[in-house]
Amino acid sequence: MPSLLSFLCPSHAIHSPFSILGSIRTATKRAGGSVRNNGGSPGKRLGVKKFSDQYVIPGNIIVRQRGTQFHPGQHVKIGRDHTLYATVPGYVRFYKQKWMRGERKFVGVVLNRGEKLPRDEQALGRSRFFGLVNLNSPMDTPSSTSQA
Repeated sequence: MPSLLSFLCPSHAIHSPFSILGSIRTATKRAGGSVRNNGGSPGKRLGVKKFSDQYVIPGNIIVRQRGTQFHPGQHVKIGRDHTLYATVPGYVRFYKQKWMRGERKFVGVVLNRGEKLPRDEQALGRSRFFGLVNLNSPMDTPSSTSQA
């Protein structure tokens, strides 16, 4: 009587992946390795967009940032992604102020190019009234010179 093994695998049968035991699946592509430090994401174009003494109009973006490295000063507002933008036309000024135990960096907009921030409102008066410029201020009028 023939053995069970000779019945399942006769010597004259060709050995192939499609035998009596069923089909065996073979790989069509080699296994790819994993990537350690994948390329990442594209840059977000953060940073200072308008530098000191550059002219801005309302809505111009001054600084794009994550978190508040720069804080909004005079005539500057902050967006929900911490973007600082101008609210009035003028020139950009960067300055530092004491804040609690350290210092904070602020960004403001001034009317004239040479002005400094923070502005002393009591000594110099206001530079703008409700976002408008006071054309009758004594600082803007030229000094009268007598000609002979």
